Amino acid sequence: MAIGTILLINGPNLNMLGSRQPEIYGNRTLADIESDLVAAGAAGSSALEVVTIQSNHEGEILDAIHTTGRHADGIIINAGAFTHYSIALRDALASVDTPAIEVHISNVHSREEFRHHSVISPVVVGQIVGLGEQGYFLALEWFRNHLAHNS
Repeated sequence: MAIGTILLINGPNLNMLGSRQPEIYGNRTLADIESDLVAAGAAGSSALEVVTIQSNHEGEILDAIHTTGRHADGIIINAGAFTHYSIALRDALASVDTPAIEVHISNVHSREEFRHHSVISPVVVGQIVGLGEQGYFLALEWFRNHLAHNS
């Protein structure tokens, strides 16, 4: 039995993982990463159900936060480019009581200047950047520990 549900959100262009700039984002597809996260969540005695969504459309991500995210125990979000300018996404995350962790595959702080600022970071519990896909798994384990110790 799962001790909680985690909503995994991937934003614009992350559906192109595996072929988009593999020197930055690696060779694995988003489907590979999602499958591994679902399996990692289900493993062990402190199982987590991982529900995934990827969209290139801001409104679909907002709807997912308002519905599934509102009832989840945690949100892991790689908002892609929306990270840097979507006040609507920031407000959606702030409007639910669900804790969220922001993840970025690349180190956004060592890239172009416009990637250095996140409008969502003030409303998330943490941010993991630059550790590749491992960042998703670190966020998942944080939620597993958090839920096991706060249930």
